[in-house]
Amino acid sequence: MKIPWKVVSCIALVLFCHGIQVCKAQGDYEFGGSTPAGGDSSAIAAAAAPPPEQQSCNGIYLTYNFESREKEYPLVKNASAQSWAFKSTATVVNTGSNELKAWKIFIGFQHEEILVSAGGAVVVDAEDFPAHVGNGTYLVGYPQTDLKTAIDTAGDFNQIQANIEMTGTQFGVKPPGVPMPKTIKLVNDGYKCPAPKRHKTSLNVCCKKDPKFKVKSTKTKFLPRRYGDLSFTYDVLQAFGGNYLAQVTIDNNHPLGRLDHWNLTWEWMRGEFIYSMRGAYTHKKDPSECIYGAQGEYYKDFDFTQVMNCQKKPIIADLPTEMANDEKVGKLPYCCRNGSLLPTTMNETKARAIFQLQVYKMPPDLNRTALNPPQNWKINGVLNPDYKCGAPIRVDPSEFPDPSGLQATSSAVASWQVTCNITKPKLNQARCCVSFSAYYADSAIPCNTCACGCEDTSHCNPKAKPMLLPPEALLVPFGNRTQKAKAWASIKHRNIPKPLPCPDNCGMSINWHVDTDYKSGWTARITLFNWDEFNFEDWFAAIQMKKAFLGYENVYSFNGTKLPKVNNTIFMQGLPGLNFLVGEVNGTHPDKDPRVPGKQQSVISFLKKRTPGIDVARGDGFPSRVLFNGEECALPTEFPKRSGGHRSRVSFLPVIFVAIMTFVLMTERFH
Repeated sequence: MKIPWKVVSCIALVLFCHGIQVCKAQGDYEFGGSTPAGGDSSAIAAAAAPPPEQQSCNGIYLTYNFESREKEYPLVKNASAQSWAFKSTATVVNTGSNELKAWKIFIGFQHEEILVSAGGAVVVDAEDFPAHVGNGTYLVGYPQTDLKTAIDTAGDFNQIQANIEMTGTQFGVKPPGVPMPKTIKLVNDGYKCPAPKRHKTSLNVCCKKDPKFKVKSTKTKFLPRRYGDLSFTYDVLQAFGGNYLAQVTIDNNHPLGRLDHWNLTWEWMRGEFIYSMRGAYTHKKDPSECIYGAQGEYYKDFDFTQVMNCQKKPIIADLPTEMANDEKVGKLPYCCRNGSLLPTTMNETKARAIFQLQVYKMPPDLNRTALNPPQNWKINGVLNPDYKCGAPIRVDPSEFPDPSGLQATSSAVASWQVTCNITKPKLNQARCCVSFSAYYADSAIPCNTCACGCEDTSHCNPKAKPMLLPPEALLVPFGNRTQKAKAWASIKHRNIPKPLPCPDNCGMSINWHVDTDYKSGWTARITLFNWDEFNFEDWFAAIQMKKAFLGYENVYSFNGTKLPKVNNTIFMQGLPGLNFLVGEVNGTHPDKDPRVPGKQQSVISFLKKRTPGIDVARGDGFPSRVLFNGEECALPTEFPKRSGGHRSRVSFLPVIFVAIMTFVLMTERFH
């Protein structure tokens, strides 16, 4: 039988195509291997086998794998300025015998990386994507926060391993160089990580239990509650299939921490939205994001006009005090205080806030046990400390007194805790500042240039030292000090910089003036200046004195308290009726007079018998740290210098005494 030539040609073509192995070309920006060809199951198994380091790790095994990168626009000739889009994957594997709860890792990025996404984790120290992580970043697991052991799961990698798939941008490493992080490590308590081992495109490290770490015995099922300067508790009180009722409790635990007119924000990760609230409200009430989003597609017959908020990142604020007894939105303990959260040193009952919210969920989380708290918690106030918050951790359910009045307790369905700690303000990012002056110095040292930031530097120098001023110039706004500063520099034969230094741009400033210095003691005068238009109610100031604290005697126009356990701090607040620091107002003649700041002042006295050897003029009489309403203020970098014609008041007394006695004796002699 003769086979037609067309059939032979087709068979040959099929056989030829079957024999071709398709190879993927790799450019100078791609790294990695290819799947073994030929369908050999043993070869595939060998390629997928864990690395030897993981096989021998009895702890937590971490890897970082750089996968690929491509040039991004704009294309530039300068290699250090060229941006590259990269992809990488980090893995966390529990290869030990202890469950790892609330895992947290650090990746030491070092090439100006900007993360655009991180699937399987949440970036802790970034507000949103794109996140600048060039100095490294912390990541926590979400939604898989805990890693069980292979023993308890029969080696199920879905339960003992977490993968983080990252995409982003990096700068400065020209191929064939590989832009790798400095390090990768686990930062959970009780683990130690050696330096990671690096291969060409990967880092790996085995973190083991620290034998010196003492584990606190606990009977709790979940992680123990942690201490933070500020603490949130997210309690689910009632759970249904498609929604649940949650209660948020805010506790201020720091003796000097404070919030005024607080705004809280978080991020819903699974399409949730807030149906209603009690004890708080959201700044925006717009149902369009639900109606035109996935929520509208699922809840087809739902009246979204009654929904409180549909934003992925809602901004939540406290209700005013007059709504505390409102039947619909009030009637909650610790609610409705207009956003004031005072430290326990001022008022323990006002150090807590509570609100409730009804949350609707989206598929596939329609089981009543499918509960996920929001992530990326952040809170701020008007002029208050900056708080850096961690990720929510699952804790044992909170317990509440039974509403029936019986001696019983009821528990939440589930509880999470978020802890936040106060961060020190970065350079030129404070919100209040301090000026120094003294009786023995004719010039006052004003607040630092750009102490609270500088937006417009086109007509001033943001790096120049502030010009010394006559003390009375501190009473007027910065814009009205220019002529005084120039005239004072001319009188004192000092250079006038060109351009002039920029202002401090602080809405709140404090002047510390050393007033007297005598044999048995000394006094200082503190003056608060409010350059903003809003008022401060129930204000407080805290002064840390390194060498003079033990000698503190009294503050006369304020209520003063010694806090020896808080870094030798003197805590001051207004007396009843004087606890209101008004804002800036117009002068008597607004057309020609400068605006007048709100001002309060008091004298503070110190005794020397408890602080032998104290040298007031050389810096011991000035605070080492100043806070206003919990916010740390920027301090000058130098102290007032003694003027040529001034000497310490201690030396004046004997000189005057001797002169008078000499005059009296000589007068009697001539008579």
